[in-house]
Amino acid sequence: MIKQAAIRTLKMEIEAVEKLIGRIDDEFEAAVKCILTCNARVIVTGMGKSGHIGRKIAASLASTGTPAFFMHPAEAFHGDLGMVTDQDVVIAISNSGNSSEVVNILPIIKRIGAKIIAMSGKRESPLGMNSDFFIDIGVEKEACPLDLAPTSSTTATLAMGDAITVALMEEKNFTKQDFALFHPGGALGRRLLLTVRNVMHSGEDNPVIHYSKTAKEALFMMTDKGLGATSVVDDDGVFIGLVTDGDIRRWLAKGSSFLDKSVESLMTRNPETISPDRMAAEALSQMDKHQPRPITVLPVVDKDKKPVGIVHLTDLLRQGVV
Repeated sequence: MIKQAAIRTLKMEIEAVEKLIGRIDDEFEAAVKCILTCNARVIVTGMGKSGHIGRKIAASLASTGTPAFFMHPAEAFHGDLGMVTDQDVVIAISNSGNSSEVVNILPIIKRIGAKIIAMSGKRESPLGMNSDFFIDIGVEKEACPLDLAPTSSTTATLAMGDAITVALMEEKNFTKQDFALFHPGGALGRRLLLTVRNVMHSGEDNPVIHYSKTAKEALFMMTDKGLGATSVVDDDGVFIGLVTDGDIRRWLAKGSSFLDKSVESLMTRNPETISPDRMAAEALSQMDKHQPRPITVLPVVDKDKKPVGIVHLTDLLRQGVV
């Protein structure tokens, strides 16, 4: 019985969502265009389970570039209507269209001058009759065996809310970078907002040495900065190579006499570099794809070919760049 009930519920909710496709009509398009031309906010309201769905719709809109918030209809009747302006668009949700808390605030919203988009299952209801735009989210039957608990209807409402959100995103040409801007604390935000400049060691922390200096001096430089590498420059301060602790170890295996050699004689010429304005995620990818083996440091070179910093793998991982 458990499996059958679950399967029946899912089938009924799938059917409810599929029927919404035929309701994406000219009025739906007009409602979306109304939101697009809104100069203020989208205010979502609904009571009970519709309110819970409304909160999610408002959150989805806000996180994808449409300023929005949820207003509880009961609280609205006791002062929160002061948040509504004549420039706003109100999305009012009620499957029956008769929710008293929602219906009671409609005259005030209309008097304020905000546009009203009704999401309801009954166009002839008080909500449907007093709205500027009507979006049909009605279902034939709830998945609840008593046909009472909001199930299919809330699923349909949520799906229609997503349809509105995605339509707005596409009309606004909302990009991954835009999404990251509103989600700076998430992994996507870190990947798309952090640049090499944000994570590189620069200034006094940037190890740079002249090509004529000795390997011993390079070793002291790397030890002092703690990054396991130092950029090498010519007389004009232009980047010409890199010395790493791996280079030092390989020479040390041959004896200590190399310590008096010039940095130029043991540096790696034409190593991998990156611009300070590239994404931090690109630096990590460049390190991982380096052949014949991944690298842990990446010199940062500006447009004049001068080393302005160095990026270490641990700094990228510490920042959550993956």
